[in-house]
Amino acid sequence: MTADILPSLNPTPSPQSEEDELDWIRLLRSRRVGVATFFRLLDEHGSAKAALDALPDVARQAGVKGYAACPFEVAEDEHRRARFAGARMVTWGTPDYPELLSEIPDPPPFFWAIGDVALLHSPMIALIGARNASSVGTRMARRLAADLSEAGFTVVSGLARGIDTVAHEVALEKGKTVAVLAGGVDVIYPKDNTVLGEEIARKGVRLSEQPLGLSPQARHFPRRNRLISGLARAVVVVEAAAKSGSLLTARNALDQGRDVLAVPGHPFDARASGCNFLIRDGAALVRGAADVIEAIGPAARAPTDAPSRQDRAAASSPVAGVDIPPPAPRAARSLAQTAALHRQILDRLGPSPLAEDQLIRDMGTQSGAVSADILPEIVSLELEGRIIRQPGGLLSKST
Repeated sequence: MTADILPSLNPTPSPQSEEDELDWIRLLRSRRVGVATFFRLLDEHGSAKAALDALPDVARQAGVKGYAACPFEVAEDEHRRARFAGARMVTWGTPDYPELLSEIPDPPPFFWAIGDVALLHSPMIALIGARNASSVGTRMARRLAADLSEAGFTVVSGLARGIDTVAHEVALEKGKTVAVLAGGVDVIYPKDNTVLGEEIARKGVRLSEQPLGLSPQARHFPRRNRLISGLARAVVVVEAAAKSGSLLTARNALDQGRDVLAVPGHPFDARASGCNFLIRDGAALVRGAADVIEAIGPAARAPTDAPSRQDRAAASSPVAGVDIPPPAPRAARSLAQTAALHRQILDRLGPSPLAEDQLIRDMGTQSGAVSADILPEIVSLELEGRIIRQPGGLLSKST
């Protein structure tokens, strides 16, 4: 895990009141404020309220004229919708926030959850795959979901058709499940899964980092996928085409230090080509739940390669009784510096793909930036939909 792109907050309390929560919502929903910028502003200004007060001036310094932060009424409406839907705001740096998710490079500052939030601290395995799953893939997903549930794992997936649906259904029968949504936590998509989604809210957890009421669009799914892998100790791809969202999730998992496993398929079946590629490139082959458990260890055993909360507390500053990771070794950049770095990255990209490694080398040669500075901003631009990642580590500018 690359610690230098984790949030590095000074001792700043998480929201302690509804007013604080509204400030966090306003800051994150403000134009040009993504995950990385949110944490940077919070670090520089000490609180979301102070960051909001400073944001117009900071934007002006970055060359953005007439900037206005997210209106109070918009945040208030999101908060009201959450109460109506029975959703709970889970903020970074609080005991409810999943520890594994807090360790990914770009953890959401907060997300909305409906259901049993305590499940987010149980050992989770992600089961993902094709929407147009074959009968063999469906049977395999059922078997894996049942056996992993009985072994004590919570199954996490994306509530899509096909493999996701089967994984959730069986996990509800045999154990527990978590559904990560691409749109608002109150917007169940696809509509076919409305009953299933409501059942998950009663017996498991539905969660999303998006505003309530938001209908999912294509650009939202890559963001959703990083949360699926971020919550889980391992990602199992049951069936996936060569170019699919499941392979993006698998890439996220590798970047996050998670185990990636795949079910092999017939070489003539396009729905299995992605899994076969993953296995060729080093993913563990899965014949059943025993292979998954052997790869990551039984559910009852905590990961030995991750520091405990007690260990992290000893090396960090306590905030309202919550453990905060220690400051990153590099200094936080201002919003103006970040905007300038974004421009430099985008200026070097066009519609023709460029290797990510080459981009980083070019940036280092011409601007003196180091990979630890460039990589998180590439991720930020990718999540914002301004950069498209293509197979083979290639990047291009979104049109």
